[in-house]
Amino acid sequence: MRAAVLRDGRMVCRDDVPEPVPGPGQVLVGVRACGICGSDLHFAAHGAEMLALTQQMAGMPVDPGAGVDLAGDVFMGHEFAAEVIEAGPDTDTHPPGTLVTSLPVLVSATGMEPIIYSNTTIGGYAERMLLSAPLLLAIPNGLDPRHAALTEPMAVGLHAVNKSGVGRGDTALVVGCGPIGIAIIAALRNAGVENIVAADFSPKRRDLATAMGAHRVLDPAAGSPFDTVHPAVVFEAVGVPGIIDDVLRRAPVGCRVVVAGVCMQPDTVHPFFAIAKQINLQFVLGYDPDEFAESLRALADGDIDVTPLITGEVGLDRVGAAFDDLADPERHCKILVTP
Repeated sequence: MRAAVLRDGRMVCRDDVPEPVPGPGQVLVGVRACGICGSDLHFAAHGAEMLALTQQMAGMPVDPGAGVDLAGDVFMGHEFAAEVIEAGPDTDTHPPGTLVTSLPVLVSATGMEPIIYSNTTIGGYAERMLLSAPLLLAIPNGLDPRHAALTEPMAVGLHAVNKSGVGRGDTALVVGCGPIGIAIIAALRNAGVENIVAADFSPKRRDLATAMGAHRVLDPAAGSPFDTVHPAVVFEAVGVPGIIDDVLRRAPVGCRVVVAGVCMQPDTVHPFFAIAKQINLQFVLGYDPDEFAESLRALADGDIDVTPLITGEVGLDRVGAAFDDLADPERHCKILVTP
């Protein structure tokens, strides 16, 4: 079987991956589409650091990097839509041919493993993979599986919006219009928020923000967004050092700041800014099962159209080049792998 794997910091295509065999409660599926996520790009570039930082954290219910050896090939791909091929022993599930998506988690006799990066659990950058039967969601309403593959990043955006407590009449400012910022904009628009402002240096990303529901877009090169916007909620979706501190410095009194951007470097903030202005600072990650299901429903019902996000499709042999291409915001937003 063919699969794209991370090897020595680069994505390469293998054609000798053993065929996965479903066990009890598991389903073998054929991958129809898998989105390349920013966290995959982060792991390819900063895998050792991410694993080291994860091991330092206490209180995590699941360690997504447990047992990962960067000296071996690493399977990735967690934004997927697939077709049921066969079920494991004593497993009741959808019939073969059903299009499905799922929370990126595989349950087995040995426990639960996130489908994010692993030396053993195959992800969506492959021809076939295993999923957990109880977690499968059938793709409804004839939704294109390429669009259904973006259920996962849309759920990340929905989770950030739900955590923010934003109201319909609030002004929401989204700083950074990469895939997560765009998902936040889509969720805000779907929630009926009446004043959504987006800021990004990239003209292409600003156009995309408008297409996905922003009422107004700003170029930070022309001046701080806070010069003309008085937001009730700010969504930070950039993830580079200095952004959080700058937001705290410029945000209005009583503002709520939701941090969705993943910064891999140490960062410095001045707590005085947040204290003096009584700013509520919320960090967010992922989503819950209900938010995942709600995002799939929104896509299937046409409440959110992710067509503008998809800027490229590649086969397994071009995943490495796609990782490189995604570094240029003027070229791409979301590239799908279609095995």
